[in-house]
Amino acid sequence: MTIEAALPSTSASPTARQVWTSVRGVVLALLLLLAGAVAIAVVRSDARHGELDPRSADPRGSRAVAELLADRGVTTRVVTTLAEARTATGRDTTLLVAVPDLLTERRQNELRSATTGSGGRTVLVAPGSPSVERLAPGVTADPATSPDSTLSPDCDLPAARRAGPADTGGIRYTTTHLDADSCYPSQRLATLLRLPDASGSGDTIVLGAPDILLNDRLDEQGNASLALQLLGSRPHLVWYLPSPSDTSAVTPDDERGFFDLLPPGWLWGTLQLFVAAALAALWRARRLGPLVPERLPVAIRASETTEGRARLYRAADARDRAADALRSATRTRLAPLVGIPASQAHTPEVLLPALSARLRTAPGDHGDGRSPRTLLFGPPPGDDAALITLADRLDALESEVRRP
Repeated sequence: MTIEAALPSTSASPTARQVWTSVRGVVLALLLLLAGAVAIAVVRSDARHGELDPRSADPRGSRAVAELLADRGVTTRVVTTLAEARTATGRDTTLLVAVPDLLTERRQNELRSATTGSGGRTVLVAPGSPSVERLAPGVTADPATSPDSTLSPDCDLPAARRAGPADTGGIRYTTTHLDADSCYPSQRLATLLRLPDASGSGDTIVLGAPDILLNDRLDEQGNASLALQLLGSRPHLVWYLPSPSDTSAVTPDDERGFFDLLPPGWLWGTLQLFVAAALAALWRARRLGPLVPERLPVAIRASETTEGRARLYRAADARDRAADALRSATRTRLAPLVGIPASQAHTPEVLLPALSARLRTAPGDHGDGRSPRTLLFGPPPGDDAALITLADRLDALESEVRRP
């Protein structure tokens, strides 16, 4: 006779409608977040496209000043690598570094070495600290920016005096160079510095704000005049736009890890996500105190509870736990039948002698897997068939004890 074990399908699986009802809130929230991220990316992309790029006609681009320089015979060439910027330095060249803070420390030092003594002009646009200290030694950036945008020259630099008031208000600088020209002061700190080289043929311009180079600000105040004089003193202008993809000067010290490539603020963003997840977990928690018994809203048949627990054991492949549950329940029912207290039902030294006296058999294990010791306290079954056999034998043992 073959015994086939099959679990009847009495538990209904969730339908597609039920699944959609349970997850539609999360899906809607994710779609809203995705739409918001796309909208923000589009807005920021439109606002910053081509910033300080002499080829861009956007409001934040610098095509207008490049065309005005071309009308005066000054050629403008855009470079995006440090190697190109270093080879372009020379006595008849103005090198403009659009965003100095994008350069690594090593690249800033190499750029400074290339420009020192070249006899040309170097224009640094709004370098912060410590970038300015490496690119223009002796200059320090003040942490507080200028409260005003339009400032007066208030210096002896001819280009500044001819241009008059200009929108240079931004980062403010102090310098230890006694021969430096400190122009457009804001609260006694300069927003434009001219630092002559030791040879006297070249110089470095430190500009506190990029406004005088932007298309939408070029026609205001003396911005155009000041920009043309600072960038048109030599026949060639090299416009250096530092690029994150520049590998021309990568060294082992410049190699960065995964976390270095993440945008600024990722740590705080991740922390906020964890806080939000914790708050959501607290909000969704059903019990915030000790467990309280409550009446079930519907009556559940014992067979359904048994089947549900059996399905969990089967899904987890937990034959050992299923066998322990069967044996423990059998021992609990056998204890009062053989006259021992329930507290000692799981002690082999107490239960097995009493059970053997009731059955009139020896308490030892005979090796056939049918002895009370093996059935009630033996090892876990090796497969599903052995588990079914164990259940049948436990049931037979209990029936034999109950037989008068």
